[in-house]
Amino acid sequence: MHSPLGAALRRERLLVGLALILLTTLAWLWLLRGAGFGMAPRAVLDPFPHRLPQMAMPPPAWSLGAFLLATSMWWVMMVAMMLPAATPVILLNAAAAPREGPAAHVHSGGFLAGYLAVWGTFSLIAAGLQFVFERSGALDQMTMGSGARWFSAAVLLAAGVYQFSPLKDACLGQCRNPGQFLARNYRPGRAGAFAMGVKHGAFCVGCCWLLMALLFVGGVMNLAWIALLTLLVAGEKLLPRGRWIAWAAGAVFLAWGAATALV
Repeated sequence: MHSPLGAALRRERLLVGLALILLTTLAWLWLLRGAGFGMAPRAVLDPFPHRLPQMAMPPPAWSLGAFLLATSMWWVMMVAMMLPAATPVILLNAAAAPREGPAAHVHSGGFLAGYLAVWGTFSLIAAGLQFVFERSGALDQMTMGSGARWFSAAVLLAAGVYQFSPLKDACLGQCRNPGQFLARNYRPGRAGAFAMGVKHGAFCVGCCWLLMALLFVGGVMNLAWIALLTLLVAGEKLLPRGRWIAWAAGAVFLAWGAATALV
C-alpha cells in the first residue's frame, strides 16, 4: 500500500505500537523498583501463601497519601498486566484513526486514555479493598498476600466459579474479537475515542477482575504471580483456544481452592 493513506496507517500503527511498548516497559520497571513502596521485589510461588510465617503487627493506619500510593501501585500493575493483551484492539483502532485526519493521534490517545481510566477506577477500588483486608487480618501487611486459609480458599473458589460464568464468557468474547468490537462501536472525535476506550476497558474488567483479585492471595507485589496472571490473561484473549484456557484455569482454581480449604 503506497498511497498517502497507507503511509498514514503504517505511521499511526508504528507510533501507537511504540507507545504501548514504552508504557508496558516503564510499568514493569516501576514494579521491579518496588512501585514507590521502597520494597525489594518478591517472586515467590507458594500454592498456600497463608502458611508463610507472619509478624504480629497492629492494624495499619492508612492516610490519604498511603491510599493514593496503593492506588498508583495497582494502576501500574494493571498497565503492566493488561496492555499486552489489549494491544490488538488498540492497534486496530490506530489503523482506523487516520480517517480522523489531523486528529488521528488524538483519537488513538483518547482510546488508550479511556481504557486506562477504567483500570484506574478499578485500582481505586482494589486499593480500598486492600485496606479493608489488612484491617481484618485477611491480608498480611508484610507480604500483601493472604494471611488466612479461609480467605485464600474463598478467593480461589470464587475465581474458579467465575471462569465458567456467562458474564465472563460474554466479556471475554468482546475482548477476543477486536474487529467486531470496533465495527459495532467506532465513534469519531476525541470524546468518541475516549468512550470507546472506556467501553472496551469495562469489558476487560468484567473479564479479568477476579483474576486480578488472586493477587490478594499470592501477594499484591509478588512478581511471580503478576507474571503468571499476565500470561493467563494474554492466553485467554489472544490464543485460538482462549476459552478453553479460561475453563482449564477455572478448573485449576476450583481444585486449588478446595485443597486450600483442607490444608
